[in-house]
This record gives sequence, structure tokens and C-alpha cells, in this order.
Amino acid sequence: MVVLVDAVGLLAILGVNSLVAALLTRLFRVRLNTGWGAVLYSVLLTPLVLLVIVLVLGGAGLGPDLGGPATVVGITILLPLAVGMSFDYFWQPAPEEVDLPERSGSS
Repeated sequence: MVVLVDAVGLLAILGVNSLVAALLTRLFRVRLNTGWGAVLYSVLLTPLVLLVIVLVLGGAGLGPDLGGPATVVGITILLPLAVGMSFDYFWQPAPEEVDLPERSGSS
């Protein structure tokens, strides 16, 4: 029973981190006008946010003992970062391809 709860906790951490990585990558791609700026921000800033999430959710008792710190970083930060970024870059349309409605000038 404990193993099942640990697996569900780990999947919750991986899901939340993947979602956050995809959202932050999209945010950086939409807000920044440079090609490499979004990649650099995604690679440098997103892991910090994911680390905070892992510390909060892991401190709340979710997830199993993964062994050493390198395993924790690899599984709970780098894997969701790769999944989230690849989701945004490969499966979502580029920000410049999305047609947005014109803003109406209200007084």
C-alpha cells in the first residue's frame, strides 16, 4: 500500500512539474521576441521553479525515497523540464502562428 501511495505521489510531482515547465516555456516564447532568449530563460529559470515545487510537494510527504540527490534532480526536475519544453516546442503551434482577435478600442 505504501508503494502505491509513493508511486501516485511521484506521478503527481512529475505531472505538476511537467505542466509548469510547459506553461513557463510558452510564457517565455510569447513574451520574448528573441529566438534563443526563450530557450535560455526556459533552461535557466524553469528548473528553479521546479525545484521549489519539488521541495514543497516532497516536504508534504509525496513521493518515494529516490536515493541520492542526483536521482531526485534527474527524475523530478530534468525529466519534467524535457517533457514540458518538448510539449510546447513540438506539439503547440508557434506563438507567431496563432491568430488573436483584434483589441477593440474602448473609451
